[in-house]
Amino acid sequence: MLAKVYSSALLGVDAYPVEVEVDISPGLPNFNIVGLPDPAIKEARERVTSAIKNSNFPFPPHRITVNLAPADVKKEGSSFDLPIAVGILKATGIVEKNNLSSYLILGELSLDGIVRRINGALPITLGAKERGVNSVILPRDNAKEAAVVKEVNVYPVDNLPQVIGFLSQKISIEPYKYELKEAFQSANEYEEDFSEVHGQEYVKRALEIAAAGGHNILMVGPPGAGKTMLARRVPTILPELTLEESIETTKVHSVAGLLKPGQALVSTRPFRSPHHTTSEAGLIGGGRVPRPGEVSLSHNGVLFLDELSEFPHHVLESLRQPLEDGVVTISRALISLTYPARFMLVAAMNPCPCGYFGDPNHECSCTPYEIQKHLNKVSGPLLDRIDIHIQVSAVRKEDLLSKEKSETSLSIRKRVNRARKIQLSRFKGKSIYCNSQMNQRQIRKFCSPKKEAENLLRSAISELHLSARAYYRILKISRTIADLDEKEEIDSSHISEALQYRYLDRQLWRR
Repeated sequence: MLAKVYSSALLGVDAYPVEVEVDISPGLPNFNIVGLPDPAIKEARERVTSAIKNSNFPFPPHRITVNLAPADVKKEGSSFDLPIAVGILKATGIVEKNNLSSYLILGELSLDGIVRRINGALPITLGAKERGVNSVILPRDNAKEAAVVKEVNVYPVDNLPQVIGFLSQKISIEPYKYELKEAFQSANEYEEDFSEVHGQEYVKRALEIAAAGGHNILMVGPPGAGKTMLARRVPTILPELTLEESIETTKVHSVAGLLKPGQALVSTRPFRSPHHTTSEAGLIGGGRVPRPGEVSLSHNGVLFLDELSEFPHHVLESLRQPLEDGVVTISRALISLTYPARFMLVAAMNPCPCGYFGDPNHECSCTPYEIQKHLNKVSGPLLDRIDIHIQVSAVRKEDLLSKEKSETSLSIRKRVNRARKIQLSRFKGKSIYCNSQMNQRQIRKFCSPKKEAENLLRSAISELHLSARAYYRILKISRTIADLDEKEEIDSSHISEALQYRYLDRQLWRR
């Protein structure tokens, strides 16, 4: 006897439908799963068999063939356990409901029939909505996440007998309801705050500009100057996540299995800080079974690379494409996946191997060759993609011992929000949301400086030997500074301040 159950699988961060076909025919007892299953799906034979028996349902002693269609796409994960079990019980007549096509069924089974949480519930539910499926049966731990999609009825289940009773119309399950306001109640709750940082006003100003325009930033300074402390507080001054951004971010974290049990949405800006020993696949994404990397997990948030010069050269160079395009494409022999990767890069490094080159309080023990070799670990093309480069000095003793309160993240965020609103109004109807995403045509249109400011920029380009990409970066930064001042035109003060954020690193790298 043949039974069909509808489920879904993930391709990157998007879902596609999978039809689980179960055929039970006379013959020696055998249980085969076909349709390009991965090892986790092949192991479903043991989980499904034990779950059915331990739930007091009869397991058919016949030949069982399960096909996962489309059969030419590789499938992975344990979310097919529940639909396979339902298909077997439907084929044997235990499930009395004739039509299962209105339900999408997902879930991992334990040996005693308990339904366990899965990864990717949100993108799968969004895919069901797009295909016109209005009912999803999935684990209770995934209910909040899936219920974000209001147009789909989400039925949370705890065990296999409950699922069978519901599908046989012997018991009723109420669709799970969730208010999105609950997910955003903690949107502004951060453990860190800029008020805890004493001194470093120049660096705080640079970080405010970076946050206002979505610019990448590099901090160069000695150990103990507070680079990591400052970087960890950048998300606290970024604008709050919109619902659309939150759903995009949650999809990536859901696919990666990083959502906490019962968590519906990622409501705060992500902050990811991978160690410098991370691999290219760990940073960009990939692996035998492609997974999103750190650049995708920091989508709509901050990617912090501490000790930038210690990362392997090929790993750093792999950042160039996502920094430019905002996406990562991972190609394999049978498949090509695209993950979103629109993030703000915050990087930090020492100016030399010992860390004290240029520090007035400590003597540098490095030779000029060692300093140059250290700095050259970060290539020029990658530096050109980092808009702001600043030198972070050690905190002064007076600032460290001062009782005066520093400015809070909330007050800085208010200025950032005003600048972002100006940018959203400027780019209305376009597919960008901040100054850092402007292309050359938009830069020429929106970043035309006054005549004296243009002359200043021309002379700076000639003296500093800046590349064309650096020229456009300076214009973008100037546009952001003008937005923070709530001015329409870019004047000389905006250009000169923007040049400061390119000059120090050029001086270091050319030394």
